[in-house]
Amino acid sequence: MLELAGHPQHYDWGSTTAIPELLGRAADGTPWAELWFGAHPLGPATVPDGTRLDDLIASAPLEMLGEGVGRAFQERLPFLLKVISAERPLSLQVHPTREEALESFAAENAAGIPVDSPRRTFRDPNHKPELLYALTGFTALCGFRTPRRAAVIVEGLGTDLTDRLHRLLVANPTAHGMRAAFRTLVSTSMRPSEAEVAEVVAACRARSEAGSSPSPRIDAFLSLLAEHHPGDPGVVAALLLNPVTLRPGESLFIPAGALHAYLHGTGLEVMASGDNVLRAGLTSKTVHADEVLQSVSVTAAPPLRVAPERQSAASVAYYAPVDDFELAITQLSGDGAPSGHAQPVPVPGTGPRILLGLEGELVLTTASGTHPLRPGRAVFVPAADGALQAQGRGRFAQASVP
Repeated sequence: MLELAGHPQHYDWGSTTAIPELLGRAADGTPWAELWFGAHPLGPATVPDGTRLDDLIASAPLEMLGEGVGRAFQERLPFLLKVISAERPLSLQVHPTREEALESFAAENAAGIPVDSPRRTFRDPNHKPELLYALTGFTALCGFRTPRRAAVIVEGLGTDLTDRLHRLLVANPTAHGMRAAFRTLVSTSMRPSEAEVAEVVAACRARSEAGSSPSPRIDAFLSLLAEHHPGDPGVVAALLLNPVTLRPGESLFIPAGALHAYLHGTGLEVMASGDNVLRAGLTSKTVHADEVLQSVSVTAAPPLRVAPERQSAASVAYYAPVDDFELAITQLSGDGAPSGHAQPVPVPGTGPRILLGLEGELVLTTASGTHPLRPGRAVFVPAADGALQAQGRGRFAQASVP
């Protein structure tokens, strides 16, 4: 087992307190948006001697990953575990499929665009499906509503822009009508003005105050977005999307092609080890309108909540419909012993895994020895370490390969 130091990302939408509190550090006013525990080359975790996890895996792939995982994923760790804490809304975005990422990454390489260039759109050749596990209450937008329901949401607002969206949705209440409505908002040729967006925001606030909104929650979300991104057409796009509210312990799966925006809260993300983000709006960064329209799925679908499945008396798993990762949460408490589970408890799972302490004081044991696990601390368990046991009182997350 190897202790990991996570790679922090200090984006301006991050909380100044949530991740430092998890790490046991004093807040200093710096926004901590994400903390990466993985082997992605743009933000690898490190072991105590400073070695990057991706370099360590490359030096001994069979020991670190095991034969099956190494063969299936070209001797790379296929998942990335993050802590994410959003104080303000993130961009409205979509992630490409693996095929789209492979093609576009190769094209940008051939064009000679450096991977760290601001002109770069695809930073690796991988897809990025992701599972969000809420540590606090968490709000988001995810996936398109049915065209008929979206038509009800925009109907009667009395603005030229929403009247146009309504006509498109009613005339063709299919994915084609929804794509036309979304294209109206994000394409460079039809992108609405700031004044048009402000008019829609004012109309939504007025109906909400009048108690006549068909969706008070989406109107509240729209006002929040407008506060942080005034005049951005992505604010109006929220009217076409599903609002999501997660309680602690609930989870949400974001497949490739799903338009989404995280709004507020702290959680864990486990995802394929990719970092390709195509932005449709709600950002000061580059908007990738053409790429978004090519990659986005406008098929109506409810948010994909993943129910936990019991693995053992102490562990539940959140299984996503992908081959790259799965997430498990283990809670050790209350077998009558003052310190929790006094005897080691088997932790389900095999192969390479990353464990992150969330609460309490725990001790992990494998064939290679023992290691303490405290809140905010993480360990990498190589495949060669075999079976894992834990004891003590507390809670931890485990990212692994199915």
